[in-house]
Amino acid sequence: MKRYASLAVVLLGAVTLGLTATPPAKAQEAQTPWTKAGPVEARLVSSVRGTGDLTALPLGLELRLEPGWKTYWRSPGDAGFAPRLDWTGSMNLKDAALSYPAPHRFSVLGFETAGYDVEALFPIRATPAEPGKPVDLTLNAELLVCSEICVPQNFKLALALPAGPADPSESANDVARAQALVPRQDNGLLTVDAVRASGAALEVEATAAEGFVSPDVFVETDPPLSFSAPKTVFLDNDRRVRMTLQMTDAPQGLDLAGRALTLTLVDGARAVEAPATAVPGVGAASGGLAAMLGVALLGGLILNLMPCVLPVLSLKLLSVVKQGGRAPRAVRAGFLASAAGILTSFLLLASALVAVKAAGGAVGWGIQFQQPLFLVFMVVLVTLFSANLWGLFEVPLPRALADRLDGDGLAGPFATGAFATLLATPCSAPFLGTAVGFALAKGPLEVFAIFAALGVGLASPYLLVAAWPRVAGWLPRPGRWMATLRVVMGFALALTALWLLSVLTVQIGGAAAVGVGLLMLGLVAALGIGRRLPAAGRRAGPALAGLLAVAAFVLPAAVGPSAAPVTESAARWVPFSEAAIREQVAAGRSVFVDVTADWCITCQANKKLVLNRGAVAARFDDPALIAMRADWTRPDEAIARFLADHGRYGIPFNIVYGPGAPQGIALPELLGEAAVIEALDRAAGAQRTAARP
Repeated sequence: MKRYASLAVVLLGAVTLGLTATPPAKAQEAQTPWTKAGPVEARLVSSVRGTGDLTALPLGLELRLEPGWKTYWRSPGDAGFAPRLDWTGSMNLKDAALSYPAPHRFSVLGFETAGYDVEALFPIRATPAEPGKPVDLTLNAELLVCSEICVPQNFKLALALPAGPADPSESANDVARAQALVPRQDNGLLTVDAVRASGAALEVEATAAEGFVSPDVFVETDPPLSFSAPKTVFLDNDRRVRMTLQMTDAPQGLDLAGRALTLTLVDGARAVEAPATAVPGVGAASGGLAAMLGVALLGGLILNLMPCVLPVLSLKLLSVVKQGGRAPRAVRAGFLASAAGILTSFLLLASALVAVKAAGGAVGWGIQFQQPLFLVFMVVLVTLFSANLWGLFEVPLPRALADRLDGDGLAGPFATGAFATLLATPCSAPFLGTAVGFALAKGPLEVFAIFAALGVGLASPYLLVAAWPRVAGWLPRPGRWMATLRVVMGFALALTALWLLSVLTVQIGGAAAVGVGLLMLGLVAALGIGRRLPAAGRRAGPALAGLLAVAAFVLPAAVGPSAAPVTESAARWVPFSEAAIREQVAAGRSVFVDVTADWCITCQANKKLVLNRGAVAARFDDPALIAMRADWTRPDEAIARFLADHGRYGIPFNIVYGPGAPQGIALPELLGEAAVIEALDRAAGAQRTAARP
């Protein structure tokens, strides 16, 4: 009996030991522990727990990088090297082929590299020497990881896969997702249509059935060559793009025509690999320019309906009304003069942009409103127009920017057209951003051609009346009622001056902006008082007004810029940081980026009508959504580069990032609640794989 009791104790101990001992976790059977080296940690994972009878084993090299660090693609670009894997010491391994998911671009100090940050999983296809038998893997991996410095890191990883059923492991879905991100040929989503070469420049045309969002292209050649980031032009409602790349440090006389290339076209989670041979690109862009001229013409026409141009309607209305009862010849001349003022202003603006671009500065639509002196000039100009409409002065000389708006001369209509152009530049109308982006990505010829077409589009109403001057005969004849209309229109322009002062407040501070406003009040008072003085002293009023105008220009330089106040409405918004976008998306959050400026009236309309009200404002309270604001009121190189990377040179620009749209979903210039909500839903659609210990 005692012997049986002892046996029972032994058996009970064995059972207890079996219950309390920690068995090997199933996840451990198909993956190695995380191994950390500096700012990166790595592990080797398998999609299957056993070799089964598979002739190819799906594996993966998984990396996690600390924020701000990156590693490289198979063609790293201007610097770096791809992962180097050595399988020496592995048992029953015939071959192991590493694949690369689609990379993203890193642009730093003019250097272009391609790779991965935050995390990456490289699919590996391992071929056993004898299928069905155990495979013991020994991997020596050398990686280059870079932040402000570059550090090579080495990992030694070992993974044993036993013979047995090839059941899926916990890493199977991760490896499958990574394999799906590897670009392949003819995926049906993206198509490279043409590759043209002209010297050291490449032009790539591509289409996307569902439209492009943020396309990029990487070029591989043998021997390797380095290329700049592409300048992208969106066509056919974003379903087609034309990307222009320039080879960096190109040898003199090099011509890429006839050279074999491998292109990797990436747009968010979509990517395609396309072998190609570059064909000569003589005259390649001519058809694109012709089509874009039509887009620019339409964009300029629509610009007449945008809120930025509404303040100048006072001058338009007066210029139209005073045509009532006039001879067709006089009507035609007046409207042609207004059209000439618009076209001249657009060409002058194009000249300024070409000069700034040639000097290496940031260019964009409406960037002159970032300069305090330009804002002061506009405040003074609008104030003078208002004073003229109120009858405080009449100067029949072209050297005064406000000419006689009632006279028969052509300088007044010409100035009206130029003034309309100046007030139109803070706005971005549909089609206008596409045309301006195309022009600024090209050379001076395209810039002047596109801006001329924009000017013709904005001047189309004037040209229409000039072509059929009898339209003016339908208008009421001028009379005393026009005096009241002039006063009302003068106050409309005064409101424009107040808006300009509110923009100036952000640039130079509230006290200085109030000072400019008081100087303008003094200018109007000086003109009014001077008009009532005897003939001998009437020059004193304009002279004093001139001194006050000069003082207004001196004030911003004397005071300097100040910090912009933070308003309560901006409390939910975080400052723009392109690096933070990827970090937030990697953490499973969505990011809504609003590139805006106080001088952009369309931006303010978007905020008031869509972003700050209703379902969109409620959505911004979601902690899983980061609202990020890029304030371009003042010059900002990072924001200008962000816009240029997306082929945009004007604002508003809104784009949504998220797990379902890591490369972003660009929104139209004029926002609608449904479009914003749909983009937010699409961006949040894919859930990021939960972080693993």
